[in-house]
Amino acid sequence: MASSHVAALALLVSVLLLSSARVSSGGRTLLELYKPPASELLQYHNGAVLQGHIPVSIIWYGKFTPAQKAVVTDFLQSLTTASSAPTPSVSQWWNTINQLYLSKAKAVKNAVPAQMALAGQVTDAACSLGKRLTLAQLPALAARAKPKKGGIALVLTAQDVAVDGFCMSRCGLHGSDARAGTTYVWVGNAATQCPGQCAWPFHKPIYGPQTPALVPPSGDVGVDGMVMNIASMVAGTVTNPFRDGFYQGDKDAPLEAATACPGVYGSGAYPGFAGNLAVDRTTGASYNANGANGRKFLLPALYDPASGACSTLV
Repeated sequence: MASSHVAALALLVSVLLLSSARVSSGGRTLLELYKPPASELLQYHNGAVLQGHIPVSIIWYGKFTPAQKAVVTDFLQSLTTASSAPTPSVSQWWNTINQLYLSKAKAVKNAVPAQMALAGQVTDAACSLGKRLTLAQLPALAARAKPKKGGIALVLTAQDVAVDGFCMSRCGLHGSDARAGTTYVWVGNAATQCPGQCAWPFHKPIYGPQTPALVPPSGDVGVDGMVMNIASMVAGTVTNPFRDGFYQGDKDAPLEAATACPGVYGSGAYPGFAGNLAVDRTTGASYNANGANGRKFLLPALYDPASGACSTLV
């Protein structure tokens, strides 16, 4: 159902998206910064993108605390251009996707900005399919969230749930059902399985420069790591939902809007250094975006197809 992609990148914990014949999937792996030749830069392939009202339905697979759920739902509520959060904000980050990608999708007539909306939540705390999942089981889990056409089902697995390839080649993935017009994103909580890989820079990396870990905004390394990966996967889903939108390289192993800028969160980033970030004076937490309910988040840089540069909020 899915195939992982390996780029010529080492020394840096980062996120990559994967694809298959019917499913686009994504992962996070150790890579080094690599700048491809101009002929291989991220391009638009004349396919569909998601736009307008995008309902997001969540299925919580495994045990999540109310506090953990609140971090994720606050992030999703922050993905709107109508957000009143102070700058730099999550809504600014989201509007960058609208400006760099969705407004330039020629296949979409009269394109309107994408607006996320939390449509519902389902909890499977008992892990009815077990605590070891295959990639083939993820679409079935996504279906339980009952995504609407043009919407996204968000499958989130708890820290004691293993998913094939988790930590080894991916921290999340995104897929789709082109016939139904629905998409899904899966992201796992890596707090006890591989925080140095899927929650970097909030944990020392497994490989590469052993720089000190940053303080996570919510105080929960696993959940703040999930938000970073959710952001990357959602960016890829919206701009390349059915494998014919915006991507770079092989469509079965693409780099997409966020994963084309691996490990970059602020200006001046380089392998082992996430970039120049804002720091909360009270908690010492590092972040680059303000969100709903006073939350702070760390979001990945977005690739600018026009300039070939990584766009950061700070």
